[in-house]
Amino acid sequence: MTSHERTTTSENKTYDHQPVSISPELFDELTHYFKYASSAYSPVCMRPNGNTLVLQFGNYISDIQGFIARDDDRKELVVALRGSASITDALLDANILLVPFITPGVNLPPKARVHAGFLAAWDTVAVQITAALAVQRRLHPGHRLVTVGHSMGGSLATLAAVSLLQIFPASPILDQTRTYSYGAPRTGNEVFAAYINAEFGARAFRVVHTNDGVPTIIPTALGYHHHGIEYWQHVDPPSATTTLRCAAGGEDPCCSARIPSGGVTPAHATYLGITVPTPFCL
Repeated sequence: MTSHERTTTSENKTYDHQPVSISPELFDELTHYFKYASSAYSPVCMRPNGNTLVLQFGNYISDIQGFIARDDDRKELVVALRGSASITDALLDANILLVPFITPGVNLPPKARVHAGFLAAWDTVAVQITAALAVQRRLHPGHRLVTVGHSMGGSLATLAAVSLLQIFPASPILDQTRTYSYGAPRTGNEVFAAYINAEFGARAFRVVHTNDGVPTIIPTALGYHHHGIEYWQHVDPPSATTTLRCAAGGEDPCCSARIPSGGVTPAHATYLGITVPTPFCL
């Protein structure tokens, strides 16, 4: 397909786009933030990605855990959320009812709906995270917010980014909140995806490794829709040339959406050459 050709999906949506390889700089950036996502699986991470640990958070009931790190060189506060690692997590994953995004300080379009299990999980740690960030924002007003996560953690990172963007609006001189997800399932409906695309645009990075079946394990037939932009590493080994930037609409038929979900495939356990849960905590 050339850049001038059009692809029409079964939903009668037309994409004027051809996936193109990303730059080496962007590939390094995606790898950098995945190290946080992988480290979130560690019970304790004293120096996430070599940076300052602000808070190691968790909730025993929901079994959600992660950390907040501060990178003073990049001037960032990074919220990393762990993916599924227990039966409790699996039960949250399975609660796929689409519900309104009701959480303190957040106001989304009326028809926006999100995964009930992921929202319940986020709500169990949201207060811990926002309280710690409020202190850090006062101490470090020049630091931007970044959320990251793998698998369910990627979906939680998306919900976290939406919440933090509204609770902590960026000043005009700062880059706004960014979010990076790796192997994340669909998180909400098309209205929610459109909201993410409008508010974050190119600041929302959604990475998929080859035939990882988790990003498509919740089908669009249930009302779900991915946000963009997807970065699809379509073949191994990982590199800038083998990683494609897909259409911003979220369900690019030229990228991973064209592969039927095989569930939790081996590709889900490795991203950008890093095996989950490799810790980067020194």
